[in-house]
Amino acid sequence: REVFLDAFYIDKYEATNALYRRFMDATGRAAPAYWGYSDFNGPTQPVVGVSWHDADAYCKWAGKRLPTEAEWEKAARGTDGRTYPWGEHWDPSKANAEKRLDKTAPVGSYPGGASPYGAHDMAGNVWEWVADWYNGNYYHRSPEQNPPGPSTGQTKVLRGGSWYLSPVNLRSANRI
Repeated sequence: REVFLDAFYIDKYEATNALYRRFMDATGRAAPAYWGYSDFNGPTQPVVGVSWHDADAYCKWAGKRLPTEAEWEKAARGTDGRTYPWGEHWDPSKANAEKRLDKTAPVGSYPGGASPYGAHDMAGNVWEWVADWYNGNYYHRSPEQNPPGPSTGQTKVLRGGSWYLSPVNLRSANRI
C-alpha cells in the first residue's frame, strides 16, 4: 500500500557503542544486554541489546526521535519500492547477514548496500527499533498521509533484520 510522507531526517548510520557510551555517561542509563560481549562491544559496532525504551531515551537525549515505521521503510526502499535497500536481488556483498561474520560489523562497513537515501545497514547487521506499536493489519486501513502507527499495542516494531538472518528475512518490507 502506498503512503505519502512529509520530509524527514533519518540517521545515516546505526548508533555505535561509542555514541551509546556517551549517552550512558551523560544520563546514568544502565548498559544494555551484551555490553560486555567482545563480539558486540567494539566502539564502531552498532549498539545491541537495547530495549525500545532505551532506544527512545537515546534518541531524545540526542535531540532526535525514532522514525515511524513508514519513515523507516521509505528510507530503506526509496521511491521505487525496492526489495532490498540496494535493489531487487539479494547480494551478500552488501549486508552483514547469514552469520558470515558471526557478529555485528562496524557501522557503514557495506557502503554498496546503502539505501537510495544514503542510509547504511538497513538490511542485516542489527535490528532497528521504530516508534510504532505492532499491529499486523494497521497498514491495510491506516491514513494515507504520514501514518503515525497504532496508538496502542502490546509490542513495538523492529525493522531491518540482523547479522544472523537469511535474505528472505532481510527484505525492506519485513517487520517483527
